[in-house]
Amino acid sequence: MKVLITGVAGFVGSHCAEYYALKGAEVYGIDNLIRSQLFKSRKKSVEYNWEYLVRYKNIHRIKADLRYPETFSRLRKQKFDLVIHTAAQPGVGFSLKNPQEDFSLNALATFNILEFVRKYCPQATFIYCSTNKVYGARVSQFKIRKCNSRYEFRDIKAINEQVGIDLTPHTPYGVSKYVGDIYTQEYGAVYKIKSAVFRMSCIYGTRQFGFEDQGWLAWFLISGLKNREITIYGDGKQVRDVLYISDLVEAFDKFYNSSIDSGVFNIGGGIENSISLLEYIKFVENNFKIRFKIRFDNWRLYDQKVYVSDISCVSEKLNWKPKIDYREGIRRLYIWVKNNIKLF
Repeated sequence: MKVLITGVAGFVGSHCAEYYALKGAEVYGIDNLIRSQLFKSRKKSVEYNWEYLVRYKNIHRIKADLRYPETFSRLRKQKFDLVIHTAAQPGVGFSLKNPQEDFSLNALATFNILEFVRKYCPQATFIYCSTNKVYGARVSQFKIRKCNSRYEFRDIKAINEQVGIDLTPHTPYGVSKYVGDIYTQEYGAVYKIKSAVFRMSCIYGTRQFGFEDQGWLAWFLISGLKNREITIYGDGKQVRDVLYISDLVEAFDKFYNSSIDSGVFNIGGGIENSISLLEYIKFVENNFKIRFKIRFDNWRLYDQKVYVSDISCVSEKLNWKPKIDYREGIRRLYIWVKNNIKLF
């Protein structure tokens, strides 16, 4: 089996690479390693997963940029069975300040990898990492109620795939991911490529280098252990469902091994693994003896007060459900961050 993974130095990409390497697959991983430039991150942390994967002899790392078609020239002779496209610019804030770069990193890069698959390995299964942000402000059409420590939907439990994704503001990030989302569906329909769109909620786990704009569970833990102040935009009662990384990768693999030609799946921890920022802070403080320094600021543009994935579709069609409860997942993340605190 041959697998191509984009964004292999990233959190999701590196876990996908490790999963298939352990299964004995020949894995090719592409990354441009520019996150340190984009988000002013430490190069040491940005390249941690890149170096981590060296231990697997069946992972071939390729430093290249998906925005340039020549990136794929060395891969044209490979007959991939599976392509997982995790590479992206993941920050809403970054997209608001740099919409052109956001477009090239997300929309253009996705188009290029789809064209590569169409021309050189149309037999491959293609998996696209989308986001709940494609729903934009549409999520706000559902009435919510304000509870003691969280917001929750009043008339529904979670967001399913039938919620529209057009005729609403998204932020540039939401739009650039939306473009890749639609292109993936189109290449499946028109060119008969077995393809899946996974609209991800909050994914977390070990080897995640969170920052304020993305990866908030890791970011809060890192900040707490480093005794740094965190900023909560809004009142902290906003809710997300969270999914541990190994559960996400398992869902990808289940789609690859399924007889389904194409699909669009909302994926996250679901209502049972939903948590507000305030609830997360309380859980961490009670269990790990961390005391957070917190400041509050205005709500961020188009920030959803509640987003919880309805995972009934992915659960039914792929016979999948989360295995790692958020309490256990957060414990694993805490141990990893604490043991690697010098990286942050």
